[in-house]
Amino acid sequence: MDLNEHHPVGVDFGGSGIKGAAVDLQAGDFAGERVRIATPSPSTPERVAQVLVDLLAQLPDADGPVGVTVPGVVRHGVVGSAANIDASWIGTDADALFSEATGRTVRTVNDADAAGLAEVRFGAARGESGLVIVTTLGTGIGSAFLYDGVLVPNSELGHLELDGAVAESRAANSARERESLSWEQWAERLTRYYRALEQLFSPDLLVVGGGVSKHAASFLPLIGIDTPIVPATLRNRAGIIGAALNVS
Repeated sequence: MDLNEHHPVGVDFGGSGIKGAAVDLQAGDFAGERVRIATPSPSTPERVAQVLVDLLAQLPDADGPVGVTVPGVVRHGVVGSAANIDASWIGTDADALFSEATGRTVRTVNDADAAGLAEVRFGAARGESGLVIVTTLGTGIGSAFLYDGVLVPNSELGHLELDGAVAESRAANSARERESLSWEQWAERLTRYYRALEQLFSPDLLVVGGGVSKHAASFLPLIGIDTPIVPATLRNRAGIIGAALNVS
């Protein structure tokens, strides 16, 4: 039997690429090669569904169920927001669309929620009890709420107000790049953001993901909060692994 056989497949739907791999849920890592296909433009539901079909065709030995991340709110498989994807996604039953297109069981999940699931099961928050909030600092701020390892989906904490504006417009990594903020300047904004999360939710642990987390040593020690705050460890694997967890 091929090592990939019967493993679930995780697929991470991003703005520039759609990436997938079979996932070994015992090891918490890919069970084979990762495949990447460019995200179509426009990234309408039908075009993304075709990419998913093409991607799975490149993983012929991985015949398990398929988990897919979506950069938007997902309620029972239906996409409810489309801040950074084509507006035609809103109201789309992604579970039904992808399942019909592929002939497989497909379950969708918000992309930040997938990263949170992966970090709690296999990454920086493994073994942590209580409330863990995973945030992803990128174009926006994604968030995942997990209590004793159980996901509370669609928290969307990047949309909280910070300094009279939507938090992600002030504190996301895109804001740091756009405004050429130093690490110290950005850390001041992140301190205000994470203090707001502390005041509202009293988390036991904060995990910081997104591509910028590889520079965690440059800014995490500068964030002045009481809650333990640590960098994510799975990085760009988190979405794929979390999507596979969500369908398992």
